[in-house]
Amino acid sequence: MTTPTSSVQATSAANTIAQFASDVRYYMMLEPRQLPSRYLYDPLGSALFDAICWLPWYEITRAERRLLGAHAADVFRCVPSLSTIVELGPGSGQKLRMLIEGGDSHRLPVDVHLVDVSHDALTRSTQTLASLAGVRTITHEQTYEAGLEAVAARAPDQGRTLVVFLGSNIGNFDPPDAHAFCRAIRAALAPGDALLLGADLIKPERQLLLAYDDPLGVTAAFNRNLLMRINRELAGNFVIEHFAHRAIWNPSAARVEMRLVADSRQHVSIARAQIEFDMSADEPIWTESSYKYEAGDVERMLNAASFRLNTHWTDETAQFALFLVDAV
Repeated sequence: MTTPTSSVQATSAANTIAQFASDVRYYMMLEPRQLPSRYLYDPLGSALFDAICWLPWYEITRAERRLLGAHAADVFRCVPSLSTIVELGPGSGQKLRMLIEGGDSHRLPVDVHLVDVSHDALTRSTQTLASLAGVRTITHEQTYEAGLEAVAARAPDQGRTLVVFLGSNIGNFDPPDAHAFCRAIRAALAPGDALLLGADLIKPERQLLLAYDDPLGVTAAFNRNLLMRINRELAGNFVIEHFAHRAIWNPSAARVEMRLVADSRQHVSIARAQIEFDMSADEPIWTESSYKYEAGDVERMLNAASFRLNTHWTDETAQFALFLVDAV
């Protein structure tokens, strides 16, 4: 018997809520209290992040687009016979469209696999790529790791595969996990396949903090929206206006840390996560870490995962780099 689509969707939504509740219960009871950054990206959070990318203080997106515009054809020249592109975390799909359009004279028809846990992101990126000739889009509403495994398990073809991981999303992993994730990408590829990785580089502290605590308060709204999501989806009782956004640069760890800080004593109840606890004034909830790199550190991490540097390009204004590496 075929299960009605509505039932499948309801089951998927229930599973998602159950995982969200389980993660909130686990991470909020740690010391210090934490929330996984992946939950920042509900539909409102994704819209707020899109707005952040337009802010003059957040230079990553513009820098990456400049590099893609200048070097898309170089990517396709460096990875000839490219038949498959896998983008991890495609967002709106605009950057991948730039890459494909920029390399148009060098490319064959290509299968594009989009991997993201966000249904909304997959829908938007699919629509963005829909009008490109010779592009067939396949979506994977899965974690990056599960999506990579699904792509690796497909029937082999005669062309090469390029994994694309942009936006300095590698910076959302702590160093051991970043190394492990690079190895997971390599495990999904055959020798001769390639990875295009975007990484934000270390720059002056003021420049970093303005990117994560902008004067318009858009990043603060993006961060505080996570508490709104918990209230809405998990029956929480956070009083949003009693939590302030705070970003700090931790030079010893080479990361920007985002927190939500209680301005007074709070009693928090999250019914669907089955937890209650008290927060003291000035107690933080750690919501995101964004690691920054020296270019040599990125190369060493990729070399350790059995990639060999093909080339890399740096936007000197924003101190952002794209690394193109081959699987060996």
